[in-house]
Amino acid sequence: MTPPAPQTRTDTDLPGNIYLVGLMGAGKTSVGKILAKRLRKTFLDSDHEIEHRTGVRIPIIFEIEGEAGFRRREASIVQELVHLPEIVLATGGGAVLDPENRAALHSTGTVIYLRASPSELYMRTRHDRNRPLLRTSDPLGKLEELHRVRDPLYRECAHLIVDTGHQAIRSLVAKLERELRVRHPTGRPDPSEPQQLSAMNR
Repeated sequence: MTPPAPQTRTDTDLPGNIYLVGLMGAGKTSVGKILAKRLRKTFLDSDHEIEHRTGVRIPIIFEIEGEAGFRRREASIVQELVHLPEIVLATGGGAVLDPENRAALHSTGTVIYLRASPSELYMRTRHDRNRPLLRTSDPLGKLEELHRVRDPLYRECAHLIVDTGHQAIRSLVAKLERELRVRHPTGRPDPSEPQQLSAMNR
């Protein structure tokens, strides 16, 4: 699939790529679509790209190739997409497991970690049958396990940490956009600054 060309830019847009990371159910796709529209960027979702190119749903890829096979496909997609201009990319929840993905995301755009508690994520995903890692007798326990493993990795590559809480998506995006403009008026993190994480209040 060839992503559509970025929309016409205006002087108020923030240049550069924006990447959303976080566990399943964190709202990466929902937030990313609205944020991309507000900033006149192209929205992409790495999971959707994988499904489009393979012609099958992600649970089928897991069944046929296992998680390791899926992660190889995911890494290839991420390494390709970060070279596109002016995108908002929603990454898969496990994309940060690959150190090369973390490095590529952190060095080529602004990485935003959408953070939510395992209990909040469980409430959002409990009826979703397209989550192969949650096909278990204890999905909440699985989310807690994933959070323990991945939270430090999300923090490692993030420029911003946003607590999603229970606020409406559009309200969250508006706050996020304001935070981006305050922190990075040019749309890109200043490489001279030490890596620093910022949590947005609910």
